[in-house]
Amino acid sequence: MGSRCFLSSAARRFVQPSLLRCCRLPGPTKRRNMSSKRQTSVDHLEKTASNYRQNDLYPAQVCGITDESETVKRLRIAVSPDFSFKAGQWVDFFIPGVETVGGFSMCSCPGLLQKEGVVELAVKYTKHPPAHWIHTMCTVGSRVAMRVGGDFVFNPAPSDPSIDLLLVAGGVGINPLYSILLHTAGLLHLNQASGGRDYKIGSAHLCYSAKNTQELLFKSSIIEACREFPDKLSCDLHVTQQSTDVDSHLQPFINRGRITEEELQAHVDPQRTLCFLCGPRPMIEALSKTLMDFGLPKDRILFEKWW
Repeated sequence: MGSRCFLSSAARRFVQPSLLRCCRLPGPTKRRNMSSKRQTSVDHLEKTASNYRQNDLYPAQVCGITDESETVKRLRIAVSPDFSFKAGQWVDFFIPGVETVGGFSMCSCPGLLQKEGVVELAVKYTKHPPAHWIHTMCTVGSRVAMRVGGDFVFNPAPSDPSIDLLLVAGGVGINPLYSILLHTAGLLHLNQASGGRDYKIGSAHLCYSAKNTQELLFKSSIIEACREFPDKLSCDLHVTQQSTDVDSHLQPFINRGRITEEELQAHVDPQRTLCFLCGPRPMIEALSKTLMDFGLPKDRILFEKWW
């Protein structure tokens, strides 16, 4: 992923008290008074009030910005050595001068944090203040703060039994699932190095749907991981509104149209499968019912709710 990003000494002095004065940090369950222009949607802190979140807020500094697609920016963020997270989790994202707290899933894996001291976020453009700031005002060197939360995690221990993962994503719902896929690939690398003594890793299959190939985030590295571990990792990438031809190198992995029931059923074993879903609400609700109809127990269907 390139050279290691270091949190500068200046950023390390960007301590919590000064940030709290800028951001007016509320507790996770605090409700803001509504003006006559009532908010049309519940904010991130309210939506996630019942979720696990860490107590500590960590200073961080943006050290890289790339365009992941025409509508999505990918931030590379240097963090404190004490910062930690599990694959699939999100952050409360605090921006000095912006009252609204953002909520964004990590799209990187814990292994990148351990190696390079950074995490990555992929944020789609909207007018929501934190996303709007990222797309219009954020620069390399911008200082922010983050707090980790979320119960949507894949964090196996070496002693855990082998399971098979089914990862189902719609649009930018790919972010936490990409983190989980990368983490799985990282554990497979550890097993290669140890001769299979570290973790009991089953298979992982990703079903991912977006409007077109341009909006299929991380597609090249997803395909690369599947080619590196063809007996363990696989993917079906779907485009629902593709008006042009698909690039030849992507064609073997691309399906036109939505994710099908037949495709899901082929990767469901009620005894072994653990499914992670993240995407638009109608998709999550429909696919959860479909998976239960296939015999997958409700407690083996995990989903991230961003509505």
